[in-house]
Amino acid sequence: MTRIGGTWQNWGRSASVRPVRVERPRSPEGVQRAVRAAVHQGLTIKAVGAGHSFTGIAVAPGVLLELDDLQGLVSADTSTGRVTLLAGTRLHRIPGLLASYGLAMENLGDIDRQSLAGAISTGTHGTGATFGGLATQVVGVTLITAAGEFLRIDEQSSPELLPAVALGLGALGIIVEVTLQCVPTFVMHAVDEPAPLEDVLSSLDERVATAEHFEFYWFPHTDVALTKRQSRLPESAVRHPLPAVGKWVDETLLANGVYRVVCAAGQVVPAITPPFSRLAVRLTGDREYTDLSHRVLTQSRTVRFREMEYALPAGEVVAAFREVQALIAQRGWRIEFPIEVRFAAEDDRWLSTAYGRASAYIAVHRYWRADPTAYFEAVERIMLDHGGRPHWGKLHTLDVETLRERYPRFDDFLALRDRLDPDRRFANRYLDRVLGR
Repeated sequence: MTRIGGTWQNWGRSASVRPVRVERPRSPEGVQRAVRAAVHQGLTIKAVGAGHSFTGIAVAPGVLLELDDLQGLVSADTSTGRVTLLAGTRLHRIPGLLASYGLAMENLGDIDRQSLAGAISTGTHGTGATFGGLATQVVGVTLITAAGEFLRIDEQSSPELLPAVALGLGALGIIVEVTLQCVPTFVMHAVDEPAPLEDVLSSLDERVATAEHFEFYWFPHTDVALTKRQSRLPESAVRHPLPAVGKWVDETLLANGVYRVVCAAGQVVPAITPPFSRLAVRLTGDREYTDLSHRVLTQSRTVRFREMEYALPAGEVVAAFREVQALIAQRGWRIEFPIEVRFAAEDDRWLSTAYGRASAYIAVHRYWRADPTAYFEAVERIMLDHGGRPHWGKLHTLDVETLRERYPRFDDFLALRDRLDPDRRFANRYLDRVLGR
């Protein structure tokens, strides 16, 4: 399907574009035809999934490819755990697609609305010091190159390129299929509980080391951390899911409904933000349950926001966090969204924020109607001082020269881009900034 005109905007309302035309291919061959047509006409072409990136990474001023119809399971091999999915498949659909095979993704981020290709291409990650981001689960990719050809990269075909294309920012081609290394279906035991912030910071290394998955949230203007730790159990483990009514109260009524109203009101009367934050940490974040992995790892977030996230060497996280804490107090800002701290293992994906180092992530957010500029830029300076690398799908100000210093394989990636897309048919203003022209 092809249509002319119309404005596209991302979920966070931080990026928009009016493309020359929009195409909605229903097959990998349809993507190939669209790429060939765009190249013939001298237009740029970009694929869009769920639009959950906050940067302009998916902005398509030429041809915008909506991959909503490129979803589903291509193949599954229960003997190896290898699963191939179409690139536009939404993460929240994958558990259902894999259920009959007894398989699951090894780890997930806390939001599952993204498309599979978009999630791996921007470096989406979850938490857990021994687990990598979603791109580390990728063992094969099929993409359409700027020459309009299918290119398969896996253990048998150009395996040396997999660390580049598995997290390629959409700069190397249009991904049409992704093969994941999955694991047997598993259950997770989750404990969410508040703890004094100082206690969490002083014992953070131990907490991270003794939990398979650990993270915490801190609402500015409070002295409490909302901690979350999870352990993995076999599928046969007895499940004790959250009661339906209690879950609705916590996640729909309070965390989304009431919170949306308070965020909006805080734009008019900022003084209500601190007392609400103190109330929030008393009313939420204290529960224990056991359920299927995807029901524990992910959560519903319907309050629209904007986000910046930096990956730091794991040993730098406490010092950087304390500086952000002091910054908010010094500036007297009324920050309505919590700060999130997560962890990941080092990996070998060339443009992964965790490339070559165990990493901790600090994410800051603002309600979408608030101007995040001063807050984000000040936090960004702290992150850079501590060796930070920005999440590719979240707001930051860095350019190609600054980023080159932070990624050992950066120039190798640029050389591959020159080879696969010499005329920059997959480029846009964001990629020009972070990768150069």
